[in-house]
Amino acid sequence: MASTIPHSSSRPGRCRRSAAEVATVRYFAAARAAAGVTSEHIPAASVKELLDEAQVRHPALARILPACSYLVDGLASRDATTMLSDASTVDVLPPFAGG
Repeated sequence: MASTIPHSSSRPGRCRRSAAEVATVRYFAAARAAAGVTSEHIPAASVKELLDEAQVRHPALARILPACSYLVDGLASRDATTMLSDASTVDVLPPFAGG
């Protein structure tokens, strides 16, 4: 008997963003202490999604993240809408004291 389930009309690979990318996030100094981990993998399509999920996983980050600077793949990022990929690394850098 033939299937009554319609076949998808989309070509394979067209909906690449249907599943969130998984970026690596690395925490430094006070952010590391608040998160309790050095690094982790978080599914996120943007910096904002990544930071939101990080706060869900580690509520203590909520007081640290607003003061942090971020590097996305080694480049400073001030735009929370910056898109991420599976290969992205986001460094969370709190203000450092000293001089």
